[in-house]
Amino acid sequence: MTEEDLEDPPAGWRAETHRRYTPETSDREMAYVTYRHESGDLRVRVAPASIDGDDRPGYAITTTAYPELESADGPADAGLESTSRTIRYVFRFPRCDELARRFMSLFETAYDGPTTFERALAYATDRVRASEAHDAPVDADGRGTQN
Repeated sequence: MTEEDLEDPPAGWRAETHRRYTPETSDREMAYVTYRHESGDLRVRVAPASIDGDDRPGYAITTTAYPELESADGPADAGLESTSRTIRYVFRFPRCDELARRFMSLFETAYDGPTTFERALAYATDRVRASEAHDAPVDADGRGTQN
């Protein structure tokens, strides 16, 4: 996957970081991308699930909310804290990125300013989160029911 392979994010979003790398313990190339909403209040990351210490194969979609940090009337560290949550695990990067883009589109559809932030986040998260049947562990031979 090259920089050119990464599609433009949905309206209201921008790609903040995009990297490819080969971990020291593997010869498989991995990808990592973060997107930031134009409000500055939400970041979506598509990265290897193991990056945060999870003992899982594949990739994770993680959201980090920075509630009203961009629009707050004071310093960014005035008691407001960020919250991170993994909303989905997927075996392959292209599918994970596709689901992250779906999340971003759904969020943008429901978002209408700071007062609707939590509702838009919950709406998009609920519609992208997998059922237990789709989030089943991968079999030992690398095949499973994950997307």
